[in-house]
Amino acid sequence: MKNKKVKIHRVLPGSIAQEAGMEPGDSILSINGEQIKDIFDYRFLIADEFLVIEVEKENGEVWEVEIEKDQYEDLGIEFDNPLIEDVKSCTNKCIFCFIDQLPKGMRKTLYFKDDDSRLSFLTGNYVTLTNMRYDDIDRIIRYRMSPINVSVHTTNPQLRVTMLGNRFAGDIKEKIERLVEGGITVNCQMVLCRGINDGYELDRSLRDLTSLYPGVASISVVPVGITRHREGLFDLKPYDRDASRQVISQVENWQKKLMKQHGSRIVYLADEFYIMAEYEIPPYEHYEDFPQLENGVGLIALLKHEFKEYLDQNPSAPPGPRRVSIATGVSPKKYIREMVEELENRYNNLKVYVYEIKNIFFGENVTVTGLLTGRDLISQLKGKELGSVLLISESMLKSGEKVFLDDITVHDIEKELNIKIEAVKNTGRDFVNKVLGIGE
Repeated sequence: MKNKKVKIHRVLPGSIAQEAGMEPGDSILSINGEQIKDIFDYRFLIADEFLVIEVEKENGEVWEVEIEKDQYEDLGIEFDNPLIEDVKSCTNKCIFCFIDQLPKGMRKTLYFKDDDSRLSFLTGNYVTLTNMRYDDIDRIIRYRMSPINVSVHTTNPQLRVTMLGNRFAGDIKEKIERLVEGGITVNCQMVLCRGINDGYELDRSLRDLTSLYPGVASISVVPVGITRHREGLFDLKPYDRDASRQVISQVENWQKKLMKQHGSRIVYLADEFYIMAEYEIPPYEHYEDFPQLENGVGLIALLKHEFKEYLDQNPSAPPGPRRVSIATGVSPKKYIREMVEELENRYNNLKVYVYEIKNIFFGENVTVTGLLTGRDLISQLKGKELGSVLLISESMLKSGEKVFLDDITVHDIEKELNIKIEAVKNTGRDFVNKVLGIGE
């Protein structure tokens, strides 16, 4: 088989690779006689102290570069694609897929479904393992790709095949067992669909997964997200107050039992369940080391804790009268208002307007702040008292850019509403600083 060429994008100044004569545009053909399939092959192979690297120069010459270095010392090479190989797309047809519920006309990248175990290791993405053979599982074990985050949803083989719309989805329990036996830590996610994988099926899944603790280190249980764009899709029923309370009661029974057995709750509920149930969010200590924050588990408890800790440091009051506004989703509005009231009581010259933004774009069943769009902000804030600055959560914006899900930019909204906008990090400290104007 012809060797795969892995093109070098950048060679860091003063690095081992530069000293060995490697340059941007060169291609690596092999390391110690082995081809490189992706970034994990590369990292694994360069861990050795002695390397023989076959390099093809831009003019077609092939060099054999010998390198002696410390074990695990990096070569100082960067590639165009951080994975080297293209991302594996999702082959499932999940009955609850959020991407299938997106309206037409949004940017193309939003419609791409990734399901790549390498991204789970590198970025924390959750993957289903349906496009992985057992030799791929063994490769994860060999390369110590730990932890890995797995979207389980149910351990019932037949039900998982149905929920994921994939005939290869039924062996999830066996794959997780193999990972755990190989020393890989697994974090699990379960998207609950009302009347489908909750109730008895949830008990079954939790029994199977918690039996693998500590290999299965944590499990998040989150409610299915349902937008108004579900024409022709599986009929799903959203959770309401009573159904949410049933899930909470069921999971709390598991948490009590698991705390007694293992000293850890292991399984945690998304904040949305408590909000829909009209219950208070559990205290900070409930979430232990917050292993499932990326799934919306414990976000509010952590924010409130950081908020109170920072307030105890007595941050400076605004130098003069300060009036600001905050745009928030329906779910966290109660907690945002509580924090704002505490700030207003402490700082007499402060006035904060908190505006709850309903999600018209995706539908009012979607209540989290991170899925609010620019056009909903514009339509619902037009003509409102906004003060000197409008604060929004950075979770509304594309990572590293000032763009909302509907491609409206921060600048577009500033122009429409005639207001300066500042994005707030999801920390109690930044919330206080932005409200008070510290650092402006």
